[in-house]
Amino acid sequence: MTDPQAHSGPLARPEVETLQAYSAPLEGRRGLLRLDFNENTVGPSPKVVAAIRTIAAEEYAIYPEYDGLREAVIASLGGTASGLTPAQVGLFNGVDAALHACFHAYGAAGDRLLTTTPSFGYYTPCARMQGMAIEAIPHQLPGFLFPFDEIRASLRERPPRLLVLCNPNNPTGTRLAPARVLELAALAPDTLVVVDELYEAFTGDSVLPPLVAAAGGGDPFAAHPNLLVLRSLSKTAGIAGLRIGFALGSAALVDRVSRVTGPYDVNSFAVAAARAALADAAFVEAYVAEVLAARDVLVAQLRQAEVRHHVAGGNYLLLWPRQEPGLVEERLRREAGILVRSMAGKPQIDGSLRVSLGTRPQMERFWQAWRAVESI
Repeated sequence: MTDPQAHSGPLARPEVETLQAYSAPLEGRRGLLRLDFNENTVGPSPKVVAAIRTIAAEEYAIYPEYDGLREAVIASLGGTASGLTPAQVGLFNGVDAALHACFHAYGAAGDRLLTTTPSFGYYTPCARMQGMAIEAIPHQLPGFLFPFDEIRASLRERPPRLLVLCNPNNPTGTRLAPARVLELAALAPDTLVVVDELYEAFTGDSVLPPLVAAAGGGDPFAAHPNLLVLRSLSKTAGIAGLRIGFALGSAALVDRVSRVTGPYDVNSFAVAAARAALADAAFVEAYVAEVLAARDVLVAQLRQAEVRHHVAGGNYLLLWPRQEPGLVEERLRREAGILVRSMAGKPQIDGSLRVSLGTRPQMERFWQAWRAVESI
């Protein structure tokens, strides 16, 4: 006789039953120095806080309205001179939701994802939940260089359904020049090419300026209707907890990707915060400048102490401790209240720790804690 307690309910699709979900240890982080998830380490602009506080209580009961937000995104990218229209701006509950929508709209069982490795961990479950095959081409060593020739050859020989490029790449910081990104997009017009630009503010490698310049005031995506650019305010503007991300591309492409999301996925608080953050470019620019200055100081200290490290794009770097990485990670948290991220099990960088970059005082605190733990 079947034990009724053993029945766990209806099974999901086979792809979901065998799926290892992307998970990040996000509990118990408050009150610590958060150098583990590449977030803004100081919080948002006071103008963002003020904008949220002006939301009247009665508005909590009303579904969010998005009037003006797409236009605010365009204004932050150059306004009418950019050639962008509101129909070319997709709004999502964080870039994670935008990525999921791309795979949901375009990926099917047997289709192929082409990307690099190591890269952002959420690409893999997004592909596997659709039953897609994954071709992840390793970065070139030493230096974690972008495998351009290999990616180009794969696009020519067997165009994939999706090509996802994290630029700069998380976690290696690998950078690909915008002209090269556009070259790859042109090679496979039937492939959805997603450019994850979450960290471009720290390098300036965005494909948008050359697209706008080439269009001369016209549609910047006219020559690349298969290209979708993802942007976020989490890493720079300090509103990761409110979850909002943007997708920029041709109107037809943005429409297709947006069809597979809910009607009110972005909440009213995120809308108010995003408008205020986009209007306060000076805050973001000052924060980015501070992070880059802190990076220069820390890298000089690492070099002088002969600590093995790798730094390229983004607001993070990789460190290889002399001791067991898990032990160093745990001691930094317990003894100094500092969080870093282990790269254990990731190809090419197993044994390293990824350290997000904050302000100069924050990174000096990290450096003194690292010296104490590593006995430098």
